[in-house]
Amino acid sequence: MDKVVPNATAAVEDIPDGAVIGVSGFGASHNFPIDLIAACAARDISDLTLVCNSLGVTEAHPAQLVRAGRVSRLQAAFSARAAVPNSSAQDQSPVPIDVELIPQGILVERLRSAGAGLGPFFSPVGVDTDIASGKERRVFGDREYVLEHPLHVDFAFVYASAADRSGNVAFRGTSENLGPSMAKAARTVIVQVDEILEVGELANDEIDLPGVFVDRIVLASETRSPN
Repeated sequence: MDKVVPNATAAVEDIPDGAVIGVSGFGASHNFPIDLIAACAARDISDLTLVCNSLGVTEAHPAQLVRAGRVSRLQAAFSARAAVPNSSAQDQSPVPIDVELIPQGILVERLRSAGAGLGPFFSPVGVDTDIASGKERRVFGDREYVLEHPLHVDFAFVYASAADRSGNVAFRGTSENLGPSMAKAARTVIVQVDEILEVGELANDEIDLPGVFVDRIVLASETRSPN
């Protein structure tokens, strides 16, 4: 099956109001699928939940969806290099927005659990912080843990360096940090790539995400340098 779509606009045209959108990317500026973000921001849709590592630092990054008024809920981990307080996300949005801060490792683990079909899990991360507020707590041994739930995504926007027409994906650099977990947690996976290959051109050991997890491939409007 050929999973290549003509452009980013066509790739996101069926996203409805109220969808949960996962956007891969790492740190302040690395490997965001900027064409997919822009195409989604241009849609006349609302009440989205945005799941991402950070809002980024440029007009092209995930914050674009917030500024466009598409997002009513944000679930994100803000790294030290991209620290954005709650008020900043609120200030960027023309509509009320609910913000949940999630430690980066817990964000990935919640996505991984969703992709693996697992249930909730206990973690010691954030026990003594506001992150644990309202969450179930239990003590195992002599240590306290909080309950975390799998994080399911309706549509995942993922950046990768290359993919073949069947959807087999090769990541590069920091795109491998959240890309696989984000994709496996999603019902529909859309991958923006720098290069589209024919089936068989990717060696088996170059495939980081098998095509069974991928629904649509779109060629990036411009190629970026690895990071």
